[in-house]
Amino acid sequence: MSWYDIAFRIYWWIEKRIAPEIRYAQYDYEEVLFRLVPDGAVWLDVGCGHQLLPEWRQMQEKELVSRAHLLVGLNYDHASLMKHKTIAFRIRGDIGQLPFRNDSFDIVTANMVVEHLQEPLKQFREIARVLKPGGLFIFHTPNYYSPLVLIASFTPDSLKRKIIWLLERRTEEDVFRTYYRANTEKDISQIAQAAGLLTEKITLVTSSGHALFAVFPPVTVLELLYLKIIKRYHPLRHLRGNIIAVLRKPDHTRSQTNAVM
Repeated sequence: MSWYDIAFRIYWWIEKRIAPEIRYAQYDYEEVLFRLVPDGAVWLDVGCGHQLLPEWRQMQEKELVSRAHLLVGLNYDHASLMKHKTIAFRIRGDIGQLPFRNDSFDIVTANMVVEHLQEPLKQFREIARVLKPGGLFIFHTPNYYSPLVLIASFTPDSLKRKIIWLLERRTEEDVFRTYYRANTEKDISQIAQAAGLLTEKITLVTSSGHALFAVFPPVTVLELLYLKIIKRYHPLRHLRGNIIAVLRKPDHTRSQTNAVM
């Protein structure tokens, strides 16, 4: 067992005793997918990378994948695309120019991808184009106003890559540039509206398991107490680390029918 694994075991042990109500935000995203992805869906996961969910949730990922009539993974990085274990149909492509017809998908998802979008309005419009009327765009992304994200946004990429390798053992090829141009509630709502999407729900969630704190146990207690406070007190919600957004493409036919009735 490596020192990295030991550090995280200590972290989780402390977490259960200080802030058992705090959990990794990927679990919140997973629950949203289980709730909103219908059986028989035609589904597109953009920026699919290596996996749909974290590696230790492979069983849950396979269950989600089995729900879909068709699940397509799209990623620009070919090396990442080839490593994916559960999505059978994978395409190398650009989110700003999706290689699909209009109204093709019931669901589009993105897990830790939106922060990397350089032109989110253009890319949201493409997602809106390929969604069927009434279809959902569900994504999980960092919240720009979280202190850690703010610090990261001002950190030079060269230094950031070294820190990520030290803390997470991710190679430079697996670290992509971030822009954070659709990473606040306000920005998401405005970009969604301009792209022709309705904002169904934007949820700010706390997230534990930051490698920075896990590998430095003396500050783990301080981090967990901080997370506990911002989760408990609603006025501090804008400091929470992650955003889960659900956007919907308008169903004009349904709206017109309702208006006639």
